[in-house]
Amino acid sequence: MLDSAEPVSALSVLVTADPLAKAQAARDFRAAVLAGRALIPCDPPDSPARPQKPDLVPASQLARRRLGSPEGRAALLHAIAHIELNAIDLAMDMIARFAHAPDIIGETDDFVCDWSSVANDEARHFVMIEERLTELGFSYGDFPAHGGLWDAAMATRSDVAARLAIAPLVLEARGLDVTPGLIEKLDQARDTHSADILRIIYEEEVGHVAIGMKWLRYTARVRKVDPETLFKTMVTEFFNGRIRPPFNHVARSKAQFPLSYYTGIVSEGAKSRAH
Repeated sequence: MLDSAEPVSALSVLVTADPLAKAQAARDFRAAVLAGRALIPCDPPDSPARPQKPDLVPASQLARRRLGSPEGRAALLHAIAHIELNAIDLAMDMIARFAHAPDIIGETDDFVCDWSSVANDEARHFVMIEERLTELGFSYGDFPAHGGLWDAAMATRSDVAARLAIAPLVLEARGLDVTPGLIEKLDQARDTHSADILRIIYEEEVGHVAIGMKWLRYTARVRKVDPETLFKTMVTEFFNGRIRPPFNHVARSKAQFPLSYYTGIVSEGAKSRAH
């Protein structure tokens, strides 16, 4: 923990490799934002610092494991921990890369406040999952993972609207769709502790998607375009994948994410712009 009077840079999170230290750095940065001591540089690294483990492999090479065994549940939790660790860096990169962008400059303080709150939540989520992994006899780094989340970050590094559309409104919103099913499976496996952690994450991720929608709409107002059209344009141009049902319309509605935004582009392959 840093001294309470010391300024804290957004880069302190991105350049920290140790996962638990990264999580603590994100929480320190959030405290600095609330205390008016945050430093927001404009030159984030293309890739955040990472630990030597886990090994990163293509998503197709990740083995599926049944949740009936501690190892299977640990593998699931490890995958979620990897998402949460990337989410810390995505939120901090959002701040460092775009807080001074022309579309945001009029509301920089609010933008930093929102995304530092997201980073703080993701840090807490990571720590909860790592503690649960320890209880199961594992730790972060024990299973392979994939680097798709940061690939999406790099594909959208030149445009805040693209980042908002892809990171919170495609990738994180997908978590709203799949997490209830994972919670149900963990309950069926009688791992209520892990299920309860996912319940906390699920509820807070609704708020993160809502923050993404808030800033996409703000960017659309600045650009004088329709926000739904902006979202669909960004997904078509920048998302290298497919938006697939089923959708959790209830959770998406809570996040102020209208059905019309995503049903019109369901299952359409989209090309990702190379940069």
